[in-house]
Amino acid sequence: MSQIINVTCAIILKDDKVLVAQRNEKMKLPLKWEFPGGKLEINENEVDCIKREIKEEINIEITVLKKLSHSVHDYGTFKINLIPFLAHYLSGEIKLAEHKNYKLLEKSELLNLDWAEADVPIVEEFLKLEI
Repeated sequence: MSQIINVTCAIILKDDKVLVAQRNEKMKLPLKWEFPGGKLEINENEVDCIKREIKEEINIEITVLKKLSHSVHDYGTFKINLIPFLAHYLSGEIKLAEHKNYKLLEKSELLNLDWAEADVPIVEEFLKLEI
């Protein structure tokens, strides 16, 4: 039985675009696109986690707007419970600590990417939102 890993991610809105990040070649799911985020630490709340992870991974500050539906995905060797938040970019210069690349895309362009499987339901839910 694979353990469930709780991971937060952020759909970050900046200038009416959406920030997406590409995993590097050495990560699990290499070169797949995702909403950036990271693992929830023990005794950490989800909002603190996503703010910390975005600061560590992308070097920017965000403000969290709302939580979306969890996405649980079994990758075989591990299972993740992806906890998405809709967020606004606040400040900072985007600098990638782990990812290979990032893009700021229109909502309509999101479906063109090769997404990590756990992110797919989140993309679909996000596309239905009125922002």
